[in-house]
Amino acid sequence: MSRSFNFKQFTINDHGCGMPISTDGVLLGAWAGLPQQGHIVDIGTGSGLLALMAAQRTQATTITAIELDSNAAMAATANFSASPWSSRLQCIENNITHWCQHIAPASIDSIICNPPYFNAGQQAHQQHRATARHTDSFSHQQLLETLRYLLTTDGSASIILPAYEGQQLINQASAYGLYCQRRCDVRTTMHKPIMRTLIELTKNCVITEQQQLCIHTNNTYSTDFIKLTKDFYLKM
Repeated sequence: MSRSFNFKQFTINDHGCGMPISTDGVLLGAWAGLPQQGHIVDIGTGSGLLALMAAQRTQATTITAIELDSNAAMAATANFSASPWSSRLQCIENNITHWCQHIAPASIDSIICNPPYFNAGQQAHQQHRATARHTDSFSHQQLLETLRYLLTTDGSASIILPAYEGQQLINQASAYGLYCQRRCDVRTTMHKPIMRTLIELTKNCVITEQQQLCIHTNNTYSTDFIKLTKDFYLKM
């Protein structure tokens, strides 16, 4: 079953993708620290949302989206072709660890990734959805190793994870020469616990800039959420 999602400057069809378009992806794509020039890589692009958001936000020369699942890679390629930035976007169907073998170390300026979330628990029955949700095929340790290999000295990587997994990743990052430059803890409402953590990693040892975001206040979208996502959502 395919579904189309219309954003202000592009449309996404998620046919065959393991994970559908979600608020998580939009939050990450809008929050990520991205360079205006250089090479951006989207690891596990799915239908291409993060790569398309990066293309809208920046003038980066090349935005490379890596996707393991063939159906998702086809969907991303079609979405890129239909966008205003097709000349700057490319989707490569490959395992990220295999792709890295053909890329020079410390050559990527920015990485965005909405990685598999769950280290344990019941897996989805559909294999492509299970791959997108669970770390069996791409652990968080492998993610950190990949970031260490690819990022330039001044580059950064932006990631979104559930609160517990996000804190685990931050705790592990220094062992890979990576440090949390920014983090944003996200709640659905002020009275709910932290749901997601947005993380920006860099190779430079820095003091973490702490942020918080609440998606809803008084049964409507909060001012901060609207400000962050207004360039993408049609009704913002």
